[in-house]
Amino acid sequence: MAPHPSSDAHAVDTTAMLRSAGLRVTDSRRAVVGALVERPHASADELYAVVARTIPGTSLQSVYNALGDFVDAGLARRIEPAGLPGLFELRVDDNHHHLICSRCGAVEDVDCVIGAAPCLTPSDARGYALQAAEVTFWGVCPACAQAASSSPAAAASLS
Repeated sequence: MAPHPSSDAHAVDTTAMLRSAGLRVTDSRRAVVGALVERPHASADELYAVVARTIPGTSLQSVYNALGDFVDAGLARRIEPAGLPGLFELRVDDNHHHLICSRCGAVEDVDCVIGAAPCLTPSDARGYALQAAEVTFWGVCPACAQAASSSPAAAASLS
């Protein structure tokens, strides 16, 4: 099971995570897993910046390679919100959705919808064997809303 995003990066056994996903354990892969624990919903460039602090000789390509291996092995998931670079997360063991701030790009996990659920089953799957449905909620995060409320021009643009 993948760690929840609030997990302490130092408390995660990155070696066990990689082995349980059937991946060879390398310092670079361990560092990328650690960066994902530290920075859930991060782009490859953001993860590279974290990894480069501990493995100065690493390359952006090696981070991309590790992320691709993680996604293929089911250890990580790539989400692709409109207008943002691909983002990666370790929370793959459940069906959850995302809240994304349309101003600052902050991304947060949100558990499955309760009550009137959004369309998760198409009216006609057209022969596809469906595996997942993605729901992304777009809005303005509390920090951006607070900043806008203190600026009359910005507050007007929230409406």
